[in-house]
Amino acid sequence: MATGDDDFLAERFEAHRSRLRAVAHRMLGSAAEADDAVQEAWVRLSRSGGGSAGREIDNLAGWLTTVVGRVCLDMLRSRRSRAEEPLESWTPASSEVADPAQDALLADSVGVALLVVLDTLTPGERLAFVLHDLFGVPYEEVASIVDRTPEAARQLASRARRRVRGAQEPDVDLARQRKVVDAFLAAARDGDFDGLLAVLDPDVVARSEAGVVTGAAAVASGASSFAFVGAVARPALIDGATGLAVLFDDRVERTLSFTFVRGGRIAVIDVVTDLDRISELDVTLL
Repeated sequence: MATGDDDFLAERFEAHRSRLRAVAHRMLGSAAEADDAVQEAWVRLSRSGGGSAGREIDNLAGWLTTVVGRVCLDMLRSRRSRAEEPLESWTPASSEVADPAQDALLADSVGVALLVVLDTLTPGERLAFVLHDLFGVPYEEVASIVDRTPEAARQLASRARRRVRGAQEPDVDLARQRKVVDAFLAAARDGDFDGLLAVLDPDVVARSEAGVVTGAAAVASGASSFAFVGAVARPALIDGATGLAVLFDDRVERTLSFTFVRGGRIAVIDVVTDLDRISELDVTLL
């Protein structure tokens, strides 16, 4: 009978549950998915060596964080391949059982705004930023999770950090935003690759129902190939955000909403083509 070892293992795991759930919630933006990731970590721990595993693993906190990180990374990659979003639409949900420690961790620098920004990152960038910047996990451990070198993990976190900081300090100069949108539109109409690069942040993210494109060169390549769209696009406010509305027969068939970093460059482009979603937007042509 290994009941004593099993109880010991369960007790050690429960001591780390709140932190693991906080990590998973920040990684996934969904309380339900976070619970699934933590439960998977428990399953893997219990299978790793039975009840004796809790005594044999010297750094259980690090072991569990690595497991949860890998589980979350797989979930993010799977979600992105299907162009899905969390079912909770980025509204942080509390656990069914009140947990003051969990609430404190989630309240510390995490809110809807940050979760939305995190969704613009690649899975690797998101994991590196969350684990290192928010939970102090060394780059060497992050590297082992993303199968990169420590230096590559550092670069992932650095790119994520720039994007998060840029989104937390957005450009609010509406006149400058309008000039940038006009320049973007003109460059798209002309297929002007360099002109597009001039208005895009190096780490720009373009999101649509089809998926996510990251990096100025990749986004500019995609935008410059749609010159015909530029011919029928109009500057507009999309739910109050500066953007473009693409019209066919005087009907809005596509919207592009922009988020700007300080200095005026475009950091995020949200493209909506689904007519049902468009019908729910407040589109004001300028």
